[in-house]
Amino acid sequence: MASRDGTFILGVDLDGVVANHTHRFREIYAGIKGLDPETLPMERSWDFHEWGFGPDEYSHYHRIAVMEHDMFRTMPVIEGAADALWRLSDAGIWIRIITHRLYVHWGHEKAVADTAAWLDIHKIPYRDLCFLGAKPQVEADAYIDDAPHNIDQLRAAGNTVIAFAQPYNRHLTDGVRAENWSEVEAIVTELATEYLGAFEAQLPGIDPGADRIDRRRG
Repeated sequence: MASRDGTFILGVDLDGVVANHTHRFREIYAGIKGLDPETLPMERSWDFHEWGFGPDEYSHYHRIAVMEHDMFRTMPVIEGAADALWRLSDAGIWIRIITHRLYVHWGHEKAVADTAAWLDIHKIPYRDLCFLGAKPQVEADAYIDDAPHNIDQLRAAGNTVIAFAQPYNRHLTDGVRAENWSEVEAIVTELATEYLGAFEAQLPGIDPGADRIDRRRG
């Protein structure tokens, strides 16, 4: 069902969907341990067991990455995400960022501040920014996520979910799936048209969005 006011709300996860979490965490962890990053495979499971973590080691090093190496502020953006989100936003899609980043004890202030800074740095458009783990509690007309448990929970609650392709969610063969942001944009455009009855997407290449402020200032 579309939103009551005729607005289509897209719930967008960050890590693994818009922000390249695996790439940046690998850089930081390799630096801490004195490893060649290439020895840590990008093709990894949800629990990173391919990297040889022992019990609770992932949580330990993830906290260090966030608190001491500014990981949430320094992740690279996934290719095409910013421009695609701008085109969707310009066409009337309500972008609602939904991320579960408040799991580092005594680090919430830094997590929130670094997340907001990262969104500004990479010029990601959004109207709402939600920090929570139970994503079915957030009202959206469609969601995009990479975490298998989130995708399963959202779909079990009757939600439309685009699974953003990552090595750790390949086993999810049912439902909508996108390999990149071009596919995401096409799927969301189709969903919005179906839900709203009419939807005029911004044509690719026409003021694509992510660098518009810098260009206008120039």
